[in-house]
Amino acid sequence: MTSSADFSVLLPVYRGDHPDHLRESFRSVTTEQDLVPSEVVVVRDGPVPPALAATLAELVEGAPVAVVLVELEENVGLARALEHGLAACAHEIVARQDADDVSRADRFAVQVPLVAAGLDIVGSAIQEFDDAGDEDGLVRVPPLSQIDINRASRFQSPFNHPSVVYRRSAVESAGGYEDLPLMEDYWLFARMIAAGARAQNVEEPLVRYRVGAGSYSRRGGTRLLRSEIELQRRLRRLGFTTTAEEVRNVAVRGGYRLVPEGVRRVVYRRWRRHDDPSTGPGGDD
Repeated sequence: MTSSADFSVLLPVYRGDHPDHLRESFRSVTTEQDLVPSEVVVVRDGPVPPALAATLAELVEGAPVAVVLVELEENVGLARALEHGLAACAHEIVARQDADDVSRADRFAVQVPLVAAGLDIVGSAIQEFDDAGDEDGLVRVPPLSQIDINRASRFQSPFNHPSVVYRRSAVESAGGYEDLPLMEDYWLFARMIAAGARAQNVEEPLVRYRVGAGSYSRRGGTRLLRSEIELQRRLRRLGFTTTAEEVRNVAVRGGYRLVPEGVRRVVYRRWRRHDDPSTGPGGDD
């Protein structure tokens, strides 16, 4: 499947990213893609170490497609960095990519035509891989149909954020990315769905999602618990969830943030394997 639609790739980079991972990620959305993007918008979120800066310069210089480098003087966080990047995108269709993930060669050939045909957002399953051994692991399959996406979104993020391709106008009309540490994607997706976004997920894992030593620790702790409580408050005030759903979500999702990391790892992988939105946090949070 091919498409003549022009589209941008939005790729944020910050000081914690690894140069080799960025290089691999960038190749996967340019030279290795069956459907090549019209441009890649790279957002450098604040100062980066010399090795990463050199890799950025190398990629911009040798890129086979147009590259727009948005350089932010200070680290502003993912939500604001993505807002700067969206403003710099020249095209209506925008594909997200993270600096440590790898897109499958047919990713854009599958997703972009679906958005070009009228959908507002299309995600996909992702497959975890171990950074240390480069071994593929758990496949995280999100809800696929519009009905299931709408239903699941009352409890979990209905998309794997690194896999989405969306219409920039649909993101902007929902208010864009708003700052909410580690929850900005779910909050955006909920507002898009509440606004009537036409959505779909692809069952095939079109993105390889890198998991490292800190992957499960980042899903817990008091900082994330505070974001979780604030997210649930916003969802209820939006009218997206009921008071009873807010209480349930804080109890289940919030409780998950406080269990020891080893327990969190086991519970998370069991939830994601069964992908039952009634029994776990799910999504890309």
